[in-house]
Amino acid sequence: MSYTLDLSGRVALITGASSGLGTQFAHTLAKAGAAVVLAGRRIERLKTLRSEIEAYGGDAHAVSLDVTDLDSVKSAVAHAETEVGPIDILINNSGVSTTERLIDVTEDSYDFVFNTNTRGAFFVAQEVAKRMLARAKGSAPGTYTGGRIINIASAAGLRTMPQIGVYCMSKAATIHMTKVMAAEWGRFGITSNAVCPGYIDTEINHHHWDTEGGKKLVSMLPRKRVGQPKDLDALVVMLCSAESDFINGAVISADDGMVAA
Repeated sequence: MSYTLDLSGRVALITGASSGLGTQFAHTLAKAGAAVVLAGRRIERLKTLRSEIEAYGGDAHAVSLDVTDLDSVKSAVAHAETEVGPIDILINNSGVSTTERLIDVTEDSYDFVFNTNTRGAFFVAQEVAKRMLARAKGSAPGTYTGGRIINIASAAGLRTMPQIGVYCMSKAATIHMTKVMAAEWGRFGITSNAVCPGYIDTEINHHHWDTEGGKKLVSMLPRKRVGQPKDLDALVVMLCSAESDFINGAVISADDGMVAA
C-alpha cells in the first residue's frame, strides 16, 4: 500500500528558481505533477532548468522577475497567469545575505537584504494573493479556489547568529509576516506557512564546508552534518497539497535539530 501526494492540475510559481533550493523545489513540484513557473533574474539559467524539466516530461515555464521591483513583480505574475493559468501555489524563495557584524552594517547592505527577503517576499505574496482572493470571492475565473503560500524563511529567523544579524532580522520578519497572512487569508482557503531550513549544501556555500571555518561550524551542529536540498522535498510537497488544508500559519523547522539544540 502506498500514499501519494499529487499536484497534477496545479500551477506553482517559484521565485529564486535559478539556483539552490529554488531549482530543487522546481524539480520536486514538477515531478509531483504541477506546472511550474520558474521566476528569477537569471533568465538563461531558468531556460536551462526549464529544458531539464521538460526532458523528463514536466511542464515548466520561465519568467523574468526582480522581487525588489514592484513593476517586475506585477508583470511576472500577470505573465505567468496569462501563459500557464491561475497560480495555485507560491514558493516564496528569493533570498540574499551579507556577512558583517551589526556595527559595520551600512544603509545599502541593510536595504539589500530587507528589500529582497522581506519587502520583496511580501509584495510577491500580496500580488499572488490578490488573484487567489478574487477567485475565492467569485470575481475572477478559475476552477480552483484557495491556494498555498510557502514562505522560505530560515532557522536564522528563529535564533540569533553572529555576523548575519540583518539576515536573521529579515527572516524573523518573514516568519511573522507568514502568520499575519494566515490570519487574514485563511478564511478564503489560502494557507500560508513558513519553512525554516537550517544549513543546506547548495552551490552558493558548497566550497565553505571544506574550509577550517566550515568544518568547525559543522562540528557544532547536533548531528554534525549539513542538509541536502532534497531533504526539504517531502515537507514542501506536503504543504503544497490539498491534504495540508488544516495547516495554516505554521512555522516549520527543517534544520536537523539545530534550533532545538
